[in-house]
Amino acid sequence: MFNKLKQFKEMRSQAKTLQSALADEQVSGEKGGVKLTINGNMEVTKLELGNASTADLQKILPNLFNDTIKKAQRLMAEKIQSMGGMDKFKY
Repeated sequence: MFNKLKQFKEMRSQAKTLQSALADEQVSGEKGGVKLTINGNMEVTKLELGNASTADLQKILPNLFNDTIKKAQRLMAEKIQSMGGMDKFKY
C-alpha cells in the first residue's frame, strides 16, 4: 500500500516536471500564409493570420490546428520517453 503511494507521488512529481519542461517548448505550423505556434502544453502562444480572407481561414485553421497539435503530441511523447517513460509505474 505504501509502495503504491510512493509511486503515485513520484509519478505526480514527474508529471509536474514534464509539464514545466513542455511549457518551454514551442511547435509551429503554417498553411496558406497562416502561422500557428503552440507550446508543449497545447496552449496557443501565437497566431499570425497574414492576408488570409475569412473564407480562407475557415478552410485553413482546422487543418492547421490539427497538424500543429499532432506535432506537439509527438514532442510530448519524445519528452516522456527521454524522462524514462511511464513503464516504471506498474499497478
